[in-house]
Amino acid sequence: MTPMTTEEENPQTTAPPAGSAKRALVGRLSWGLADQAASSMSNFAVGIYVARSLGVTAFGVFSLAWVTYGVVLNVSRGLATDPLVVRFSGVSDTSWRGAVTRSTGTALGVGTAIGAVCLVVGLGLGGRVGPAFACLGVMLPGLLLQDAWRFSFFAAGAGRKAFVNDVVWGVALVPAMVVAARVDSVAAFVLAWGASAAVAAVYGCFQSGIRPRLTGARAWLREHRDLGHRYLVENVSLSGASQLRAYGLGAIVGIGAVGAVRGAELLLGPFLAVLMGLSLVTVPEAARVLRQAPHRLGSFCLLLGGGQAGAALLWGGALLLMPDRLGELVLGGVWHSASQLIVPVTLGVAGAGLGTGAAAGLRALGAARRSLRCQLFASACYVGGGLGGAAVAGTVGSAWGVAAATVCGSAVWWLHLRSALRERHHHPVPEVRTS
Repeated sequence: MTPMTTEEENPQTTAPPAGSAKRALVGRLSWGLADQAASSMSNFAVGIYVARSLGVTAFGVFSLAWVTYGVVLNVSRGLATDPLVVRFSGVSDTSWRGAVTRSTGTALGVGTAIGAVCLVVGLGLGGRVGPAFACLGVMLPGLLLQDAWRFSFFAAGAGRKAFVNDVVWGVALVPAMVVAARVDSVAAFVLAWGASAAVAAVYGCFQSGIRPRLTGARAWLREHRDLGHRYLVENVSLSGASQLRAYGLGAIVGIGAVGAVRGAELLLGPFLAVLMGLSLVTVPEAARVLRQAPHRLGSFCLLLGGGQAGAALLWGGALLLMPDRLGELVLGGVWHSASQLIVPVTLGVAGAGLGTGAAAGLRALGAARRSLRCQLFASACYVGGGLGGAAVAGTVGSAWGVAAATVCGSAVWWLHLRSALRERHHHPVPEVRTS
């Protein structure tokens, strides 16, 4: 495999007109938001339907399977799709198709390997939890492949296809959930959830005209091990920090504190859905800026991060003006304790939003070592601030500790991006894999 320079990778040296470029950017961002809206609505509907159908205890078992899926999803993204969006966003169709063949094969391989482990563990556990994990193991390949298609389409700038794929999943969920409700078991709901994702995963093959090549997984992991292994640790540390903070807060202050924090986060839910939608396209867009106008990458990331931080502050300000009657209508008895956390939680989200701009820049630059250091530092600060604040001042202290931690983490992200941009200035022709 011969490394190619930026000029070789994108032979068209004439940039598109500014107006058309901006319209294209807005279009891609809009599809990212639409796709996340479809995904979030499906997840919300599944949670509500399962909770109403099964009750608290059984829903807890389903939630364990859901959380496990989230961890495995981060593993798959770190190894398969994160390197894809960094190195194959905005490249030629031939390069993209070859990469997607191996990337989706890697996601399928991760799902098969970890799914086999979940199946064995589930069969060994028995009881209520065992069948749920066994069914999750069977469904993981389809779940991870469906997610891989989303990122593949966004890497190609085809967010519409990702949106349609998520809509197909949502439509397939409806009859699957109805059948699961008649069976009335956790395992049935896990199977229904995973089977509908598998339908969307198969549809992704028809959308792209690409068949995942499982045998290409080893080559993909070898070629992108400089990114994949670091992104794997980075993604897992991100989800793990949130879990540790929740468990620690419950142990130090009590389960009610966890509910209060979760309630405050739910108030920011619509805004967080927007951020998640943007996160699908920020790295591919940063990679396009790097290829087409590398001198604008820093300002693009600053605009991206500053815009998200400003929007978070505006949303938090609106929440502070929310009447208590409306808050109680939304959260019920949780509103009183959650409303006391609006200011620190908003500042924490604003700090995280500011940092995502720098994170997108580092990933576009392929600076995996720097981004890993930043994420590990941010995760350590998050856990330390959240638990240290809880020990000193309870639930409110934990929220303020997390807010301070995210601001510190954001500063570190930006310091590393500045250093990475300076290094690129001194070494302006990096090698970028495109095959």
